[in-house]
Amino acid sequence: MKNLRVLQLVDFDQVAAVYRDAVISQAEGLYSQAQIAAWANHAHTSSAIHEALHRGYGLASCAANNQNIIEAFGVLDPPQRLSLLYCRGSASRQGRGRLILQSLESHAWQQGYRELHTEASQLSKPLLLRLGWQIDAEEKVIFAGEPFQRWRMIKDLSQQNEMGLDG
Repeated sequence: MKNLRVLQLVDFDQVAAVYRDAVISQAEGLYSQAQIAAWANHAHTSSAIHEALHRGYGLASCAANNQNIIEAFGVLDPPQRLSLLYCRGSASRQGRGRLILQSLESHAWQQGYRELHTEASQLSKPLLLRLGWQIDAEEKVIFAGEPFQRWRMIKDLSQQNEMGLDG
């Protein structure tokens, strides 16, 4: 699957829809209904995602037959921070998140960054751990008016270069 393309500001509506779908379709059992509702609506009630698209570097994984249909996306904002990584429930477990993440890591390496960091949810933590990210700290935060547990995580990108994944 190589249907990756760079995200543009005009993709905001699709990105917001993928964000909402990812939370609603995959967070049940991990989060309360109040947390899911607050998180799912965040894309439409906050300017944070639009600002990340404007400032950051993002990639979209698109439908096999249509580069205009976004199934998953990830954004670096600022360049050394994974700020967003979301996949529609119907498109999950197909390697899209892994491909986006590895491509963003490669991009960061090529831009001169040797370490990435993020704040991971219960949804993204398992994938990040499988791909060599390390937990730096656990924290509790208020997000969209609800309490959430998340993990600050880091990735040393020098491992990526040693494995020959630097482009």
